[in-house]
Amino acid sequence: MAASILDQLGGEPALRDLVNHFYDLVESDPRGENLMRLHFRGHGLSHVREAQFDFLSGFLGGRRYYEEKHGSMEVRLMHAHVPIALEDAESWLELMNQAIDDLGHHGPHVEKMRAAFRRVALILVNDLREWGLPAEDSAGA
Repeated sequence: MAASILDQLGGEPALRDLVNHFYDLVESDPRGENLMRLHFRGHGLSHVREAQFDFLSGFLGGRRYYEEKHGSMEVRLMHAHVPIALEDAESWLELMNQAIDDLGHHGPHVEKMRAAFRRVALILVNDLREWGLPAEDSAGA
């Protein structure tokens, strides 16, 4: 049986480091400013690091903590309460890619992970007009 992406990444400790570094970037890098606003529109930042770790563990082939706690890993449902613009998805991807690079992760498993993150991030982009926001500008979200 082939090792999961999580195993190839270095297991749960490496994933926890990645998630924490990613959110350190979200909180400190100007590209994370709107992502912070979106989290405050949602459930806030207090739980986001743990929820992201829980989700990514299962998503990358490890224990499905998020599903155990919440019964589902349907990403569109998880984010249905948040207006997400293409710019937000791209910011998330840029910061996650930076976190991956900063921690020295590389190899085919990392490229598979990056591609999967991109697919999911783009799936989450929704119709901002439904939120009463201009479709081309999410800066005030």
